[in-house]
Formats: sequence, structure tokens, C-alpha cells
Amino acid sequence: MKLLQKDIEKDNAGQVTLVPEEAEDMWHTYNLLQVGDSLRASTIRKVQTESATGSVGSSRVRTTLTLCVETIDFDTQACQLRVKGTNIEENQFVKMGAYHTIELELNRKFTLAKKNWDSVVLDRIEQACDPSQKADVAAVVMQEGLANVVLVTPAMTLLRAKVEVTIPRKRKGSCSQHEKALERFYEAVMQAILRHINFDVVKCILVASPGFVKDQFIAYMFKEAVRQDNKLLLENRPKFMLVHSSSGHKYSLKEILCDPAVTSRLSDTKAAGEVKALEDFYKMLQHEPDRAFYGVAHVEKAADALAIDTLLISDKLFRHQDVPTRSRYVRLVDSVRDNGGTVRIFSSLHVSGEQLTQLSGVAAILRFPIADLSEPEDESSSDED
Repeated sequence: MKLLQKDIEKDNAGQVTLVPEEAEDMWHTYNLLQVGDSLRASTIRKVQTESATGSVGSSRVRTTLTLCVETIDFDTQACQLRVKGTNIEENQFVKMGAYHTIELELNRKFTLAKKNWDSVVLDRIEQACDPSQKADVAAVVMQEGLANVVLVTPAMTLLRAKVEVTIPRKRKGSCSQHEKALERFYEAVMQAILRHINFDVVKCILVASPGFVKDQFIAYMFKEAVRQDNKLLLENRPKFMLVHSSSGHKYSLKEILCDPAVTSRLSDTKAAGEVKALEDFYKMLQHEPDRAFYGVAHVEKAADALAIDTLLISDKLFRHQDVPTRSRYVRLVDSVRDNGGTVRIFSSLHVSGEQLTQLSGVAAILRFPIADLSEPEDESSSDED
């Protein structure tokens, strides 16, 4: 994401102009948008025209509209973002108050104006525009006949390719069909890696499987790389890391990222940091339950006592369309930061973020035990999300 202009007043009202440069930027934009904001962007509008003879035709024109945002729709698979709202600025093709849906496009700038830019939203812009925060981990989770090629970015887990090949069983006295199918499968996975993984950006490629599938695949791939003289693969061989997983399905990614060998290798990536923070929380809950709280009411009380060392909070809570509820979570984040605590905002599109959502989206590791909070939560937090 590229920041072209930032104009925010002392009362926190103002606007920013951004250019989304890759699919992940759409996810960041989705987290920036709220109902009631105004969005100015280039879009296509179908316009009816009447000729001198009275015949009516329609044409599609590109124009720039400013909408008051009413609904926001994000497609996680295609990374497409559609924003529907009413036109609030004069335009030769669209009347004031008319509805329109803008689909934000890559490499086309948009301007977002808000009445209140809070700290969480400004942090999100900083994170989105930081070039070091790109997809630095890739994973190939596989089993015989099935492989998922996944990019783990700081904000989300993106499935880039799914390879499925039917592999016949070994027959008595003849394994040729089985071997040929396996070769076809390994070749398809190798092509998917070459097509979808940018070796200039990715620091580490995890290859995970049950049994010896990963070892056989790596042996095949580098044998082929030598035969074809594929310098890209041969130069990046040290980036490949073999790990055990229970299956070749995408959900096995969570156990892979929890593996101590993996966490030490990925120590500087945000995704591994989130997984470790959640693991620390569960350990604390098990061994010192008075220093691990979850649920907004309990965590707020711990924040009031200046007891929070690490706050774990899901970005899903900041998409709450009820302004007072959203402000409550922003206040909690600001309070923890002001008192020297660490705040980890989890992406709900990461496996760790999905887990945190099951704990009502907010949890905390405390500096010191607080015993008297372990009563049932008050009703204020039960109807939040």
C-alpha cells in the first residue's frame, strides 16, 4: 500500500489518500472502512444517453464518485472489496443521493475521509504501508495426492494453489502406475511453487506432510532442478524447511506454526509472533490462571488495575459498526499502550486469530496475579459481538 497524502486535523477528523498495490491491501482497506465514512474513488457507471433522434442507448463511463459508505463487502478468496453508498458530491453522470457500488481496484488511488481517526486505524495504515511487512513465509502442506500452497502474510493466510492428483494404489508385482502418478503430482506441486512464490520476498518455505511425502517431494524437486538447471530453485534451497504435519489440509498450518523449530526460524515474522503470544496465554491459563483473563469485562478490569502485560485482541472487534462498542475496544488498546503494555492485534484471517475469536476476541496476560476477577462476567460483554 502506498500513502499519497495524509491530512488529519487536531480533532482527529480528516482524510488520507492511498493506493492499494497488492491483494492483501484490500484486506487492510476493509479494516479501515466504517459505515458513515466518505470514500472517493474512480469507478464505472452505466449511463443512459438519448440521441438527437430520440433513441435511447446506454454506455459505461469511468467517473470519480464520493460515496457516504453504507455497506462494505469483502470476498476473502478473491480479495475483492465492494463498497455501496449514496453519492454526496455533484457529478455529471450521477445524481446526488443516488446509490452506487464502487469496487476498489489495484493501483488506483482512493481517498477515505473520517470524522474520527483513532489510534487503531492509524496503526493499520502504518502497517499496510510498511514495505517490510510483506508475505515473508510460504507453506506447502501436503499428503499423497493433495497439496496446498499457502502464503502467510502479516495480515492473512492466502491459499494460492490447491493441487489434487488421484494416485492409484501399489499393485502386487507392479508399482509403475503408482510411481507415474506420484511423479505427476510432484511436478504439479513444483510448478505451483514456481508460479506462486516470490523468492525475492519470501524468507522461508515450509514443506509439511505426514510420513515421508515431504522428503520424497524435495528429493524429486531438486533432482529436477539440477536436470533442468533451474537456478531459482537451486539458489533458494536453504529457504526450504521440512516439518511434520498430521495432514495435507490447510488447517494443519496451525500445528506447523506452533512447532518450536519453526518458531525459532520465523522469530521475526508477525504470524509467528501471534501464534507464540496465544501459546503463552494458554500456558499461563493452565499454570497461573490468575494471570490470564479473557472476555472484555474481565480484561477491562485488569487494564484499570494497570495489570496487563500483553493484550491479545482480534481485528474483528474493530469492525463493529456500533460506534460506542468500537470506541470501547480502542480505549482498551490505548490504555494498555499508555501503561507500557504490549498490544497484539490478531488478524481474523489467520488460524491464531480464529482461535482468539473463540475466546470472545480479547484476552490478556497479566504482570501480576489478580484473584478476585474470576467471577462470571457481567452482561455488558455477553451481547457484544
